[in-house]
Amino acid sequence: MPQSTNVPRAYVWMARIIRPFLLATTKRTWTGTENFPEGAFLAAANHMTLVDPLVTAHFLYDNHRPPRIMAKASLFKAPVLGWLLRHTDQIPVHRGTSQAGEALVAAEEALSKGEPVLVFPEGTLTHDPDLWPMVAKTGVGRLALASRAPVIPIAQWGATDLLGRYGKMIKPIPRKRVWVTAGPPVDLSDLYDRPADGATLREATQRIMAAITGLLAEIRGEEPPAEPFDMRRKGSGESRSR
Repeated sequence: MPQSTNVPRAYVWMARIIRPFLLATTKRTWTGTENFPEGAFLAAANHMTLVDPLVTAHFLYDNHRPPRIMAKASLFKAPVLGWLLRHTDQIPVHRGTSQAGEALVAAEEALSKGEPVLVFPEGTLTHDPDLWPMVAKTGVGRLALASRAPVIPIAQWGATDLLGRYGKMIKPIPRKRVWVTAGPPVDLSDLYDRPADGATLREATQRIMAAITGLLAEIRGEEPPAEPFDMRRKGSGESRSR
């Protein structure tokens, strides 16, 4: 159960519906919760399938850290899901519009109130063919430096067995093993007083993604690629160095 008194009633009711489903369909290996600080923090996780927010939020919620989730704005317009997202105070992200900055303002406000905020820095499902984290948007770096909240990297694996990367049908039987682990805070302290220019934001973002990738490599027992997949190179036929 959550510790915070700010959790909306709709959030608790939604958890009462979703948690039993996840408990029935997954076998969970959760580690690293000792790295959660007191109070607010920014949880940054890798993104492979549409059920990642549920799996990762389950990990946080059951460890008394119910998160405010940053999710693309189009989901807030869906008939049922949209109502749930709005009434549980999740944070819409209006990508590529004049409202894009509103998500960062809302996230900073949540962090200032002591609430954990969950973000998937890649901004979409990874395009890496082997499901490794790809180059992320710099929004997570901007939010981390502006708020100076602890950034807790989170790696999760196994959710694609429940719902494939681009799948539409959940496969609840048999129960799927999922791993979620949290690492120690990413050290960004040397960047706080630098100008928040592109180079600084990229450096902060790369450190966060490197921490996530390192945790995922431990879960998978594999070496990650030397360079992460970069969506910007996709059109030119370059993806990454192998």
